[in-house]
Amino acid sequence: MNLLPYNYLCKVKDLSTEIFFKTARSGGSGGQNVNKVETMAEAWWPVSKSALFTEEEKLLIAAKLSRRINKDGFLLVRSSETRSQLENKAIAKQKLEALVAASLVVPKKRKQSRPSKAAKEKRLESKKKESLKKSQRKNNWND
Repeated sequence: MNLLPYNYLCKVKDLSTEIFFKTARSGGSGGQNVNKVETMAEAWWPVSKSALFTEEEKLLIAAKLSRRINKDGFLLVRSSETRSQLENKAIAKQKLEALVAASLVVPKKRKQSRPSKAAKEKRLESKKKESLKKSQRKNNWND
């Protein structure tokens, strides 16, 4: 896996200045607390309006995270793992930062290689052995 350059890490950590949160009531266990307190947190980040990234980086993020970006251009991450709204906001922020960081990684191009002469010979030799083995299994009753 490719590591991000330092300047990308700084940009990803600065995302908190552009993220805004919405809260809602979480489902699941928790008794009356679930019905009263809005503990689920949603982190919203406007990808196309970000001042932290260049246009090329924004296009790369938008392409790789296209399924997670809504029609208004917001990258949305939800968290309802804990009963604390503050913890859920921190978790959602970490998830969003991780998604953006992973989307900025450009995989290295694969260099096409050829099999070596020894590998070719070994493959042909094994084919000959297999052919010989199978030809010896044939019935010779009609001779």
